[in-house]
Amino acid sequence: MLSIGIVGLPNVGKSTLFKALTKKEVEIANYPFATIDPNVGVVQVPDERLKKLAEVSKSAQIIPTAIEFVDIAGLVKGAAEGEGLGNQFLHNIREVNAILYLVRAFEGTDIQHVSGSVDPARDIEIVREELALKDLETIEKRIEKIQGEAQSGNKELQEDLEILKHFVEILNSGKHIIDTAIGTPGVPIAGKNEREGELLQELQLLTSKPAIYIFNAKKESEISPRITTTGVTPTPVVVMDVREELDGGDLSSEERKELSLGESKLNELIKVAYKILDLVTFFTSGEKETRAWTVAGGAKAPQAAGVIHTDFQKEFIRAEVVSWDKFVEIGGWARSREAGVLRTEGKDYIVQDGDVLVILHAK
Repeated sequence: MLSIGIVGLPNVGKSTLFKALTKKEVEIANYPFATIDPNVGVVQVPDERLKKLAEVSKSAQIIPTAIEFVDIAGLVKGAAEGEGLGNQFLHNIREVNAILYLVRAFEGTDIQHVSGSVDPARDIEIVREELALKDLETIEKRIEKIQGEAQSGNKELQEDLEILKHFVEILNSGKHIIDTAIGTPGVPIAGKNEREGELLQELQLLTSKPAIYIFNAKKESEISPRITTTGVTPTPVVVMDVREELDGGDLSSEERKELSLGESKLNELIKVAYKILDLVTFFTSGEKETRAWTVAGGAKAPQAAGVIHTDFQKEFIRAEVVSWDKFVEIGGWARSREAGVLRTEGKDYIVQDGDVLVILHAK
């Protein structure tokens, strides 16, 4: 399952955002480290296409795809060396697919700031620096482990050593690993070779993960131009009143308007997450259920089949494909076939967002 870690300094609204997203009861308190163990919650991904497909198929059940959010303890300066909850915090985000940086941009003395003042640019720099320092520690340990054998002539380890030293150069320059290849899916992170990707997977570097920045503020006009960018381009930025999202979480659009609340930004956040991770959604639809599935952009039909069931990928023969809007417009599988909009695709077909699939397999 796709997972996103919510990180930031203490008292910036992480647990409030987590509760707004997941509707789970978590401790929300006005003191640092109210969250000690990570809170984990699963959020259904809203997709209006599901209901329309289910109506056509007369499905008994609708199953959306989901994202796992992990709310972890507040990060403070020096965490990489063990300050605050230090290494425990950093360990908890090793396995997530992306990092959501929550940054306080609202004023107010009722909620204390761990640094004594509100300064989003400073707070962003603290979090980025601590993640970089922790990654430098991880990389240096690997360098120490392989250096002797690499210097003795092991060519594979010599290549690893060169790549690791390049990672160190990137981090020492003030950049994160992900900053060097954003927007170029399929290109090795630091522009070298396939082995880079393998090393990043092994090391689970924090700075290699895609990032989203959320500024916790009542409205965008309160965010000064100097802090709406993080110095990393392009980086998705969402401005959100986190407390309002929690208070209005169970309200309809009409009720939110009556109470002068803006439209919820939670759906925007989820869409941004899908975009930065280069994910697409495809569907299966029939009388039993209409279901959404997630696959990486550029995935071929057998890979999509494997998301449904591993045996389907192994025994893949072909896929019947129709776009979701055509499926709804024409009225289901039989009519799509009669109208000639249902296609038969083979192993090289690249799945598109919104495809409705039937997988034909040997078993």
